[in-house]
Amino acid sequence: MDDLIVLKNLRKVYKMGDEKIIALNSIDLNIKRNEFVCLLGTSGSGKSTLLNMMAGLEKPTKGEIIINGHHLEKMNETQLTKFRQLNIGFVFQSYNLIPTLSAMENVSLGLTFKGVPKAKRDKMAKEMLENVGLGNRLHHKPSEMSGGQQQRVSIARAFVGKPKIVFADEPTGNLDTKTTFEVMDLITGMARENNQTLIIVTHDNEISSYAHRVVYIRDGNIEKITHNQIITEGEKTK
Repeated sequence: MDDLIVLKNLRKVYKMGDEKIIALNSIDLNIKRNEFVCLLGTSGSGKSTLLNMMAGLEKPTKGEIIINGHHLEKMNETQLTKFRQLNIGFVFQSYNLIPTLSAMENVSLGLTFKGVPKAKRDKMAKEMLENVGLGNRLHHKPSEMSGGQQQRVSIARAFVGKPKIVFADEPTGNLDTKTTFEVMDLITGMARENNQTLIIVTHDNEISSYAHRVVYIRDGNIEKITHNQIITEGEKTK
């Protein structure tokens, strides 16, 4: 496997009045194609900032972010938006669904921006929702679904366009233990099936066990990196 993501001397400093807050301090990290990587750390460690840098949601103060040969730090907002649409999917802790849209409309929305015709995107959205076990919830709005069901819609939305990379930011933070394992089995199973790179941000050691490598983040630095024997679908719930 070759490197899909290369981070070189990545630094992020926020200014609050006269004070400087170092969120990331000279991060070097390579992530391979099809690899599952967990960024593990406590609140305020810098793990979500690191994810935002890799996803092109924030600009670094210094350093390089190279994804599939493209330098994200050199792109303008229009270029970054296009890059994300073509290459990246997101699963968030708070689901980030549009409350006025049905499950199918939420999932197909990203395909609209890619220029996929309506009949095709409806078919793709329906199939993806069926894949995540929501074939009977196609026309339900977020308020008519449980937290676990809403997160499944969020997963369907992230995977429907088959992006090269899926970022999952505390994807199970609002879920109970049983649903957490179901959702993690779903995310990792789909990423494995589609040969995708998966980057998970969490503070939960049990979630980190789903990754090939765990990158421990502390005070804006990489403290250590460990390797896991990967947990396959269903093992957690047996």
